[in-house]
Amino acid sequence: MRIKRYAIALILLLAPGLSACRRGEQIVPRPVLGADIVLEREFEILTGRVPLNGTLDALLRAHALSGDLARRVVDVARGVFNPRLLRVGQPYQIVVSFEGFFRRFEYEIDRDRFLRIVSRTVGVEAGEPEELTAEILSYPKSRILLTMSGGIDRRSPSLVAAIGRAGEEVGLALALADVFAAQVDFNSDLQPGDAFDVVFEKEYRDEAFSGYGNIMAATFVNNGRRLQAFRFAGPDGRAAYYDENGSSVKRFFLSSPLPFTPRVTSRFSRSRMHPVLGVARAHLGVDYAAPVGTPVIAVADGVVVSAAYNGASGRMVRLRHANGYHTYYLHLSAFAKEIRPGARVAQGQVIGRVGATGVVTGPHLDYRLSRGGVFVNPITEQRRLPPGDPVPEEARAQFEAARDAALAVMGQATAEAAPLVAEAVAAGPAPAAPLP
Repeated sequence: MRIKRYAIALILLLAPGLSACRRGEQIVPRPVLGADIVLEREFEILTGRVPLNGTLDALLRAHALSGDLARRVVDVARGVFNPRLLRVGQPYQIVVSFEGFFRRFEYEIDRDRFLRIVSRTVGVEAGEPEELTAEILSYPKSRILLTMSGGIDRRSPSLVAAIGRAGEEVGLALALADVFAAQVDFNSDLQPGDAFDVVFEKEYRDEAFSGYGNIMAATFVNNGRRLQAFRFAGPDGRAAYYDENGSSVKRFFLSSPLPFTPRVTSRFSRSRMHPVLGVARAHLGVDYAAPVGTPVIAVADGVVVSAAYNGASGRMVRLRHANGYHTYYLHLSAFAKEIRPGARVAQGQVIGRVGATGVVTGPHLDYRLSRGGVFVNPITEQRRLPPGDPVPEEARAQFEAARDAALAVMGQATAEAAPLVAEAVAAGPAPAAPLP
């Protein structure tokens, strides 16, 4: 099935200060620069990427900065950034004058931020000491707002595949799955004929795609169930997702402690043959298959009780939540930096990484949940819990206006996509690829 994207020409009220735009129109206008006279450059720009085991000091020295100046640049960088966090392959640039004097160093921390170190001394060529300043800045970005319609079929049996066929990337699939994580198990609940419409932000930096912003509205039809979610910021300025009636689509617990619902390899059981020990014993959690290093997230707001090595459980994080609940995350390869006893965590916050520590046959996450000191099935317990707080009554009219605007946009996109859907259904399954 072909999936078509649509630009939006309608103002949405889903977030303060955000308006939709035509395809290619930028929410943040770019300045137009021009010059009447072309001047000869007085500096040289040296570019590169951080090599394996590269350090900031080594990068600077490799480009002929003196040892003393390199040390001073590293020292001033420490005021805003840990130089040990340089990542292999990240781009950087060094600006020097043709006389060899240092002017600027920039390093891309991630797609949103960069480190800048500048020499602000006037007359340094005369031998005055360098005056260095360091700061972390955000890249200027522009955004467009788009809608997309798609569905699950034999050619696209997963959400990642369906969105990929539309020309978008896995990040959008992860974000959409996160919106409906409390209502849909994207590993086992998807059926042929499921469909979705999504209104989303797409970000650009220097006219190149740099990532996705927020999902502003979405509809997901799963096995006949019609689920809807609208992003709305209440009077307190905090944005959340609500259904068409203003009820929260999030539950007290997320459906999975991994960003995208993975394959379940072992379910909750009071008697299971242990794969390593070879004896029948209770398995009081759910095992999820995932590669080493996959982020593990807190399923609800809580407080860290422990984060330590725990015998057969390997590296384990234990969190305390409201209403007598505790969650356990076993066999981790590492803990997140800020995870320590007493630390508060938010729902969806990364607390560690999947590993294979303790008594295991391979990398996976063993996730457990207890209520009042008794272990319970995490999957069935999550489905029993009520949703979060609804839209505040004083913001009801504003929410309904935003909801109706988004529904009108998605309705138009669905109508335009209908002939494409019919064409895909009539065409039947994709032909098999020829053998090499």
